[in-house]
Amino acid sequence: MDIAQAKRKENIAEYILYLWQLEDMFRALQFSPEAIYSQLVAPREVDEEQKHLFLLWYMDIVNLLRKEGKEQNGHLEHTLHLIADMHNLHLQLMQLPIGEKYRRQFALLEPHLPRLRAMLQKSDISDTELSFRALYATILYRIKGDEQRAQAIGDVQELVSPVIALLADMYGKVERGEVDLFDDK
Repeated sequence: MDIAQAKRKENIAEYILYLWQLEDMFRALQFSPEAIYSQLVAPREVDEEQKHLFLLWYMDIVNLLRKEGKEQNGHLEHTLHLIADMHNLHLQLMQLPIGEKYRRQFALLEPHLPRLRAMLQKSDISDTELSFRALYATILYRIKGDEQRAQAIGDVQELVSPVIALLADMYGKVERGEVDLFDDK
């Protein structure tokens, strides 16, 4: 909750990846409130009231996963909507003058997207979602010890990370009102 709130304010990309990690942790813990408490809440050095709030927040996510039928796999609609918002920003940055730096960075990644789609077997998603899935896949492959797959995607990750970082930075600035996409200055 505290980590998620901080990540949401500071970096939307980190927030999305953090929530995806939580989804998988909850699945690994079989959505058990007792296991979630013992593994994720009890080790925290906060008072009992705070621990209770953490558990409630985690269980809210569990309930959303169940409600959306994503007990086995998939990601919450909330994060997919955020990625769709980021993709809309991506499309604007590809056209507007303010996106010049972003376009240069994306141009380095773009030739690698077909190979990335093939590796991840994702032909029906946006470039932005594909980039997020590549970042997350690298994390998962490393956790699972599948260094060959991690390296294969990791090679492209060096191009994905800067694109997502720029996009997340711009997303935050637009959201906070620090940047006007349509300002000619």
